Amino acid sequence: MPSTQWREVFLPDEGTQHAEQARVFSELQRQRLKKHGHGRALHRKQVAALRAALVVEEGLPEHARQGIFAVPSVYEAHVRLSNGNFSTDRAPDIRGFAIKVLGASTPSSADVEQNFTLVSQETLKVSGSADVVGIVDLSTSGPGAALRKAATKPQMIRSAVANFRDMAKPFSGFATHDFFSIMPITFGDYAARLKLCAASTTINREARKDLAADIHTRLADDALEFLFQAQFFEDESRTPIEDPSVRWDAPWLTVGRLRVPRQAPDKALAETIEKSSFNP
Repeated sequence: MPSTQWREVFLPDEGTQHAEQARVFSELQRQRLKKHGHGRALHRKQVAALRAALVVEEGLPEHARQGIFAVPSVYEAHVRLSNGNFSTDRAPDIRGFAIKVLGASTPSSADVEQNFTLVSQETLKVSGSADVVGIVDLSTSGPGAALRKAATKPQMIRSAVANFRDMAKPFSGFATHDFFSIMPITFGDYAARLKLCAASTTINREARKDLAADIHTRLADDALEFLFQAQFFEDESRTPIEDPSVRWDAPWLTVGRLRVPRQAPDKALAETIEKSSFNP
């Protein structure tokens, strides 16, 4: 059964680590702004911007009736699909599926929005946030700097190689792939990982050549519906809070459905979503 007895572990130097990680990302952003112009540091390549609706399920168990999932509702939403890097669609990458739920007011918070950021991998082979930032820093450094950093952090290289193997697995397109939060978020007094289940089992073998064309071709023909699921913390041995490399051993519960109606590419919507922030 889901439990509220989860605990976040705070390292003695965690504040210092986070300050250094913020510095690394700020420098990465500065370099990319200078080279490529305005845009995000990561997931800069917007593949598609979509209108959607998040439909909250009826009859949810008590532990799942939290926040915007407290009562059956239909919320307007914006969706941003992205590639992690600048490379071509067929290149190995981590894909992003960001959801902005609009007008998500609750009894305790009015006029707010709820954001979710999901990626195309369920787990990440790292020991913590420092590894993630180190891998990003390494992958975006010049050859000389990358070699110097690699020489001093061999464990990070092993982690980077392991994660690249996962990234290299075939990606069939945004409609036919599952997306995950990787790390849990607070869910009322509970903690849960999130999952967006693929909307279709019909694989387009040409999708990897042009991911935007694949999703828009599908939406020209019919709407898409993704199941939105939560996986709740039960105990530290089977559902560890702090370890993103472990696939949780707990059931998934459908708490909502993301419905993406038929639509054509909308330049104005794409510009609006590109200027938006997605903060979970």
